[in-house]
Amino acid sequence: MQPTLHFDGPVWRPPYEATSQLLQVTAGCTWHRCKFCTLYGKQKFRMSPMSEIEEDLKVVHSFQPRAHRIFLTGANPFVLTTNRLTDIALLIRKYVGEGHPTIGCFSRITDIRNKTVEELQQLHHLGFDYLTIGVESGDSETLTRVNKGYLSEDIVEQCRKLEEADIHYHFFYLVGLGGHGNGERNALRSAGGFNQLHPVSIGFLSLTLFPESQLYQEIQEGKFEEATEHERFDEMITLIEHLHIQTHILGRTVSNPVPFTGSLPHDRISLLQKLRDAKAKLSEEQLRSYRDSIESL
Repeated sequence: MQPTLHFDGPVWRPPYEATSQLLQVTAGCTWHRCKFCTLYGKQKFRMSPMSEIEEDLKVVHSFQPRAHRIFLTGANPFVLTTNRLTDIALLIRKYVGEGHPTIGCFSRITDIRNKTVEELQQLHHLGFDYLTIGVESGDSETLTRVNKGYLSEDIVEQCRKLEEADIHYHFFYLVGLGGHGNGERNALRSAGGFNQLHPVSIGFLSLTLFPESQLYQEIQEGKFEEATEHERFDEMITLIEHLHIQTHILGRTVSNPVPFTGSLPHDRISLLQKLRDAKAKLSEEQLRSYRDSIESL
């Protein structure tokens, strides 16, 4: 029988981590209160015992002793203390150190808040780099409405700490999160915050709600109205128009009916043209039919 790794519940990783070796160090989410999210269901947050992590690294060593990158799974493993993350990094070095792997994971903004710049520098020295942060929006009004647990100014403050520690990071932005009529505000305020920072990439996801989410229930109760599909195109166009930083734009996920990628500022015109053309060619009914067909993210 082949040895297997420990994975509890759903495992998610960003598209750009496709070639990374996955390693479970947490399962579930510490926050678990975002109104739109159903990714982790009813799974409770769990820290993997160090003995379990070491068992998995022994298996990884047998198959990939020169792994170039390790991606720690769970909704936000960066919530772990600096001491625990240090111990995990040292174990990784012990078992797959030949490849001098870097270490990535998902992080909440609040996970960074709990670490000093000096601690972040220590973690970077041990290999932590290119974190993925689902900021979802840079508009405090939207963030508060969906209960993200932080504000726009927190994003700027904490990501500046990452930059001071030389840790790179990716953002995910959730198109349509502001609801009907609020896309332009959401995009403009988000651009204002993001322009103060240097994310390696901004991934665009489009809000897709499932019955288990609190926001879906609020729609049924008349407390939240979804942005139309054409509004979402306008929101993406507005955000890309007003981003004045060098970054990669990633829009190749199932939640986007029209996939798109490019770099800013070089590909701004072509990105905007593709989105405008798609909006002109695809009716609201066609786009909504596509969204309703999505069974899982």
